[in-house]
Amino acid sequence: MLWVALVLILLLLLLPYLLVPLYRVVNPVSTLMLWRWAHGVRVERTFVPIGRMAPALPITVIAAEDGRYCRHRGIDWDELRERIEDVDDIGEAKGVSTITQQTAKNLFLWPGRSFVRKALELPLALWMDLVLPKWRVLEIYLNIAEWGPNGQFGAEAASRYAFNKSVSSLTPREAALLAAVLPNPRRRSARQPGLAVRRLAAIYEARGIAQAALAGCARPAALRASLERALARNPAPQNHPGIHASAPL
Repeated sequence: MLWVALVLILLLLLLPYLLVPLYRVVNPVSTLMLWRWAHGVRVERTFVPIGRMAPALPITVIAAEDGRYCRHRGIDWDELRERIEDVDDIGEAKGVSTITQQTAKNLFLWPGRSFVRKALELPLALWMDLVLPKWRVLEIYLNIAEWGPNGQFGAEAASRYAFNKSVSSLTPREAALLAAVLPNPRRRSARQPGLAVRRLAAIYEARGIAQAALAGCARPAALRASLERALARNPAPQNHPGIHASAPL
């Protein structure tokens, strides 16, 4: 019956909003991971708390993917408006996604660009930012993002595939290489980086170093306080070559 179908659709739409609060303590998986498991396809993933990752990785991913992550509320309206103004076509702005939006998409929606998916993604991103701490959203993202050509999901699997080491041991350069391949891990490689990936990694590494202080939301409060004390004892240089420390990412 029609009303039964409508109720089922409504429940499906509400389910993500009911699940998000649970993700404060439950470590979720992505829809792509579930799809691969359902089809018997390989999935390699180990969830690692953000506090056990090399500090350079979350900071560099913010620099590469969403420079205003710590300042917006799930959606970067300024970036969206700038993109629309640049292209004069709202259709070209479908690809503007914050880390929060990408996390919502990976958890509950499907890949590809469409207005339907974007319409579902935007309120989910706002809800996720409201309910979860910034560092937790980033932690989830770093642990569910597809990061390799053969079922590598999350930073730990990515690090072991690319560098044969744990994510806790990444250098800033290695973290930048991983950030550079995130948009297309099936065609880009941190394990055997081409010239374009190496160039992107150099840019992201410089941004991460220059603006580490602006990414305070990338760590839980206790770890952030510890990091601030460490920075106070060993202050970073005011400028990195070619980049002003006060410039936006």
